[in-house]
Amino acid sequence: MSIIGAETFKWEDADKRNNIMFRMPRNIRFNDNIVVREDEIAVFFRDGKVLAYIDRPDRYALTSINAPIVGPIVKLLSGVQQQAEVIYLQKRVFDGKFGSKQPYPFRDKEFGLVNLRVFGEFRYKISSPANFVNQFVGTLNFATSAEVEERIKEQVVILVYDVLGDMKNQGLGVADIASNLTTIEQVILSRSKDHFDLYGILIDKISGLYISLPEEVQKAVDTRSSMQVLGANYIQYQTGQAMRDAAQNPSGGAAGAGVGVGAGIGMGWTMLDSMRQAQQVPPAAPPQATIQCPKCGTQNLATNKFCAECGSPLTAARTSKCPNCGANVPPGSKFCPACGANISTSKKCGNCGAEVPVNSKFCPECGKPL
Repeated sequence: MSIIGAETFKWEDADKRNNIMFRMPRNIRFNDNIVVREDEIAVFFRDGKVLAYIDRPDRYALTSINAPIVGPIVKLLSGVQQQAEVIYLQKRVFDGKFGSKQPYPFRDKEFGLVNLRVFGEFRYKISSPANFVNQFVGTLNFATSAEVEERIKEQVVILVYDVLGDMKNQGLGVADIASNLTTIEQVILSRSKDHFDLYGILIDKISGLYISLPEEVQKAVDTRSSMQVLGANYIQYQTGQAMRDAAQNPSGGAAGAGVGVGAGIGMGWTMLDSMRQAQQVPPAAPPQATIQCPKCGTQNLATNKFCAECGSPLTAARTSKCPNCGANVPPGSKFCPACGANISTSKKCGNCGAEVPVNSKFCPECGKPL
């Protein structure tokens, strides 16, 4: 300290640590000196107004009307105590954590109204000393970094919820959140500049984002994932779980027996449902009889009289009756496949041209007398 009461002030390393800002413990007097280092910005105030931002490293001598002798005289005469003070700001980045104090209601199309909590980390630094001082020092009269960071945490949480609401309107469900955390972080980061410019803060990283679901919703999401992997419906999945639990507790007494009965009933209903579905399937139509065209070999319906492929008459391809036993005999057969009678001797019907056994009195095809 000099003979006129002047002192040299600097932000001691012991006071820095993780503080983003530091207010000098007393007013600046006539010809006091302040030291500004490479990683610091010094803001000089007088009567609550910013007079200068000093960001070049050096030693600076400051003057103020609040001198040890003049100051008390001015105060006695006018009743006004003029103020002059210095606030230090750090240029480097800081790491902070955020978390929601209250759950956020999220209306999901599958699970209804779900309460979400968000947690994560962010990295920030001062981007505009003027805005920072106006918002936190001049408006809120904050003096410590803890107060500043508490304010930033609240704003980060608000921004996260705002992003989740917009992404929900675009189709994001609670079951999709885990697979889209990186995308959500990037969207938050892209919107942070417009949100924090007013505060003179730059958020340059969002990481470790965790969005917690209520326990019952998390169990439902896990169950649905297991069902998709196994390709099972809900009843089949629950039946399998019950059988597994019963197998793991063979000595469970009545409780184990109850589980076994429940699993049996569940399987019974599953089998009954499968049988009901099978009964609902209409029976397949019986195959229609066909005959082969003797000329081109095409299969035709038995009711056809001419081949659908070559137009040849199909009368020669139809079976005839054995004159001995009456069994159907394929065309071209010399012996009856049922009784072995010789049917090679035949004649043609004068009406339809069908092959008729020689001892037949009527044509088996058209019924005309022979």
